[in-house]
Amino acid sequence: MNKELQESKIYVAGHRGLVGSAIVRRLQADGCKNVVLREHRELDLIDQSAVRFFFERERPDIVVLAAARVGGILANSTYPGEFIYENLMIQSNIIHWSHKTGVKRLLFLGSSCIYPRLAPQPMKEEYLLTGPLEPTNDAYAVAKIAGIKMCESYNKQYGTVFLSVMPTNLYGPEDNFDLENSHVLPALIRKFHEAMESGTPEAIVWGTGNPRREFLHVDDMAEACTCLLGMEDEKFNNLVAGLAPCLINIGMGKDITIKELAELAKEIVGYKGKILFDASQPDGTPQKLLDTSRMHALGWRAKISLHQGIVNTYGWYKRRVQGV
Repeated sequence: MNKELQESKIYVAGHRGLVGSAIVRRLQADGCKNVVLREHRELDLIDQSAVRFFFERERPDIVVLAAARVGGILANSTYPGEFIYENLMIQSNIIHWSHKTGVKRLLFLGSSCIYPRLAPQPMKEEYLLTGPLEPTNDAYAVAKIAGIKMCESYNKQYGTVFLSVMPTNLYGPEDNFDLENSHVLPALIRKFHEAMESGTPEAIVWGTGNPRREFLHVDDMAEACTCLLGMEDEKFNNLVAGLAPCLINIGMGKDITIKELAELAKEIVGYKGKILFDASQPDGTPQKLLDTSRMHALGWRAKISLHQGIVNTYGWYKRRVQGV
């Protein structure tokens, strides 16, 4: 670990969420003792004046922008206005005041949904803005694309060193297991667990089961972020200056169908019932697999297998959510 990073003042926005909490755990494990955290009740990131006051007072050296309004297909389809407004406001406030107060480097965390719905697979960073987005989450995707372009624009005009990183579907400890607002994997874990506990003979899964998705354990994502944050200044600056577009994909490099994922989750949970796929519900994008060659070239690769990651996540769910 870079000693300079250990001594830096690092603000992690969104530290209570899935990604932010994992990054905080990783930074602290790596010896970073000056990690700045604020809960929502202490700092409303949608409030520009509150964000300005925070940055002018704290003046962090490094910012990790992991705060976002997130959710699965149902949440994105139901609350598109909230998704685009809240995400635009959060990221605009943090990116702008990071620049105004001299933050040395910033990581903006986005999502693989920024790429066109029918992008060639695996998806390279250059595919950004080359085709129409997936309609079920286009409001969220547009907000994230705006964040990427804001970082690029501030780098170009003001000489900032702000880098966007696009993770694939993430899962792990501190995930959201709400059946209406969560992503597919935590929803499957909860659905099968509750069906097993109640003795329900069938569990219904949205869609046909045919779409392919890539899943990355959040601890691997956190390691990728600290890999980038731990780079020497000259190397990091040159990396950001040389990227077009200025973003890096972070993923496993392999995908799985939703049907295969459901069967795997069912096996790990121990549910013996039948899975029924409701084809009347939306599938979303047919396939989302990231090209991770940029990150691999920096020496990082994912380490946690999907099977082991689901075992780990289900154990956390039982301990923390169900109290088992």
